Amino acid sequence: MFKNTRIVITGAAGALGQATAKQARELGAHVIGVDIVDAQELPNTDHYIRLDLMDREATLACFKSMGAIDALVNIAGGFAMGSEASDPADEQWHWMFRINVDTMRNATMGAVPGFVAQGRGAIVNIGALGALSGQAAMSAYCCAKSSVMKLTESLSEELKRKGINVNAVLPSIIDTPPNRAGMPDADFSQWVKPEQLAQVICFLASDAASAVHGALLPVKGLV
Repeated sequence: MFKNTRIVITGAAGALGQATAKQARELGAHVIGVDIVDAQELPNTDHYIRLDLMDREATLACFKSMGAIDALVNIAGGFAMGSEASDPADEQWHWMFRINVDTMRNATMGAVPGFVAQGRGAIVNIGALGALSGQAAMSAYCCAKSSVMKLTESLSEELKRKGINVNAVLPSIIDTPPNRAGMPDADFSQWVKPEQLAQVICFLASDAASAVHGALLPVKGLV
């Protein structure tokens, strides 16, 4: 599926990033992992770049130095809850937008010029099923992920006639160690496995999804 394909995965050090990198490599891709983790190399990647994706100048310079790539998977992001929508404190709000929206926008800005020049490319973003509606004590996260989803649709409309596919997956709860630790009494068998979500991401990043534009694809497991 990914023979002679170079894929950039942001957030490559996390559970979903690792699962996606592993799946992409097994399908033949050359995987460039990007994350803020301080390491010389990263499992399941062919090349690892340590980068603060919230730094726009550094991100644009990094992508310019990569050469031609075929797909960008924007996994970098995070989750937080607790603040109420009426809470005057801005810390959580700003943080959710920085790590979920700014990282995606900066990486996309870096990748799109190359995609346009070569007349092809794919971008896969990570939305959230829960952000389809507002949730109590999760306003910052829901608004940030809603922005990712609307940006996905807008980018698709702007880029689809230039040979570039832009889509997003909307997972429910992903079965990761932090989520298990945070919800120890939950039925983990109902959650989406990172490997399952990675399969959908790789499909959307591949030529097999060339007719799919602006999709917000729920991947909800049994929740």
